[in-house]
Amino acid sequence: MSFKDHILSSFIALENEVDNNSYVHHLRNEALNDFEQLGIPQRREEAYKYTSLKSLFNKEYVLFPKKETNISYGDIKKYLVHQIDAYRVIFIDGIYSSHLSQTTHEKFDVCLMSSALNNPKYAAVIEKHYNKLATKDGLTSLNTAFAKEGAYIHIGNNIAVEKPIEIVYFSTGNEAQLMTQPRNLVVVGENSQVQVIERHQSLNDNEVLTNSVTEIYAAKRSLIDWYKIQNDRLSASLIDHTFAEQKDNSEVRIHTFSFGGKLTRNNLSFYQRGEHCNSVLNGVTIIEGKQHVDHSTLVHHTAPNCESFQEYKQIFDERAVGVFHGKVLVDKIAQKINAYQQNNNILVSDTSTINAKPQLEIFADDVKCSHGCTIGQLDEEALFYMQARGIPKKEARALLMFAFANSVLETVKIPEIKSRITKLIAMKLGVEIGFDL
Repeated sequence: MSFKDHILSSFIALENEVDNNSYVHHLRNEALNDFEQLGIPQRREEAYKYTSLKSLFNKEYVLFPKKETNISYGDIKKYLVHQIDAYRVIFIDGIYSSHLSQTTHEKFDVCLMSSALNNPKYAAVIEKHYNKLATKDGLTSLNTAFAKEGAYIHIGNNIAVEKPIEIVYFSTGNEAQLMTQPRNLVVVGENSQVQVIERHQSLNDNEVLTNSVTEIYAAKRSLIDWYKIQNDRLSASLIDHTFAEQKDNSEVRIHTFSFGGKLTRNNLSFYQRGEHCNSVLNGVTIIEGKQHVDHSTLVHHTAPNCESFQEYKQIFDERAVGVFHGKVLVDKIAQKINAYQQNNNILVSDTSTINAKPQLEIFADDVKCSHGCTIGQLDEEALFYMQARGIPKKEARALLMFAFANSVLETVKIPEIKSRITKLIAMKLGVEIGFDL
């Protein structure tokens, strides 16, 4: 059975479980029709020229795991940022875990997407925002057709959420091949601010494919700080679609740290629909072996007097492959734009690969836009200098790589997150954190 046939037969089973009278019912059917027509993106498409998904979509994944699992806090603690108090929305094999989560409805809503989709209380927000930002392609349509669960965050006006929100999707490996379709919706009101930490994590080496979609709405003068920690097992693959809409004077910052996983594709799309917006997209990638990480970004400036900053630092070893496909689009009306895009890469081995395509598409004539890309190796003279002063070669290499990534690390606003990322980088580089930086 082909993957498409498997999807169609599974959708029939899904229809028997969900409310066919809900608002999203017709969205599911439309999305399934779109998936039938569009299918899985192919390498002949420019956006996927350097990233083949063929090996991921030739399997009959389990889409609805039936086995219940008893996962305790001790089993997952090391994957959480447990040093800080946080609201937590935890999913096990795509199913919400109430005993591991801490949600709230007091001053704002941090809860389940399934609750929001099925409760009339949230109908106005869902109808206004759900599936309005996500672009229509094969993978987002597949998610819309099958999405049952995820995080729903709705913050009203003039609220500063006092602690971070942690969204974590765990896969137990009870199924030999599992595919999950998380769907997150985040709506932040005027003058409000929030910090979000997102992670997808497998607990054993069985194959997992995650096809995730997140829609973020930032109202006037809001601030959203989002951290994506990607350090999964080599049997796991992630395709992430994140869409953000910004209104006047809002700021959205997304920081992506990619260290683990077999294949990771990060699609980030920002739409500035108000003046004086600021969009920040930062990333650090350190991969080896046959790992593959693809960062595909879009910042669409549709209003004047806005800014955007993209900075991605990437290190590749052995036969690892990286892709950076970044685009800044400036409409004719969007004058006085300051857009910065930078992608710096280090190839540690001669067999590693980076495919970089920074792009500027500008229709305005009064802007300040720049983009750049560098590809190189570690500075051998600096390495020799450090070794000559008694620093072992491994530690010297690690110091140079830390220095290379430091401009992105400095943008992390949560100290515990910065510490966690620093330790992950040290582990990835094969040095002890005792060489503390």
